[in-house]
Amino acid sequence: MGLGLLYDDRTLLKRIKAGDNAAMRELYRRYVRYLSAICSRYISDDEDVKDVLQDAFVKIFSSIGTFEYRGSGSLKAWMARITLNQALKFLNKNRLSGVPLDDEFHNLPDEDEEPDSKKVPSKVLFQMIRDLPEGYRTVFNLYVVEGRSHKEIAGMLGISEATSASQLHRAKAALADKIRSYTNE
Repeated sequence: MGLGLLYDDRTLLKRIKAGDNAAMRELYRRYVRYLSAICSRYISDDEDVKDVLQDAFVKIFSSIGTFEYRGSGSLKAWMARITLNQALKFLNKNRLSGVPLDDEFHNLPDEDEEPDSKKVPSKVLFQMIRDLPEGYRTVFNLYVVEGRSHKEIAGMLGISEATSASQLHRAKAALADKIRSYTNE
């Protein structure tokens, strides 16, 4: 019987803090897919996702001694924050591709009716989001998925609130075009 069946997060955490390598492997096994999905929302290259995820786990394991368990879900949320921060740090450091984060509002696409995304399989929709230019994808995920405000996004990315709003608007328009193409609307 593996550790996963024996230990909840609180017990697993105690075992890790006591130096139990099997508990560390179990924590990794339990959360690697979830944390990988977080990275994949922000980073489109699979090799970069693996690198960022590795950096996130190094940070998690090196600072887990200071983590304070605060109830069910607190460990997962803490690891998700670390992973998101590592992904954003990677993007800020590398600025690999995509539309630069600028303050320009001219040439924004007109807002039409939003297409019916329910007609698109979730795997396809996820890939459409992942294929958005970096700036669009980052702001879209922070705003829509993470529920951050434009003020918070601006602070996290070192941009203005107007730039955040502009990038979100452009991301939604680009995504709507992709959905319309897919559903032939």
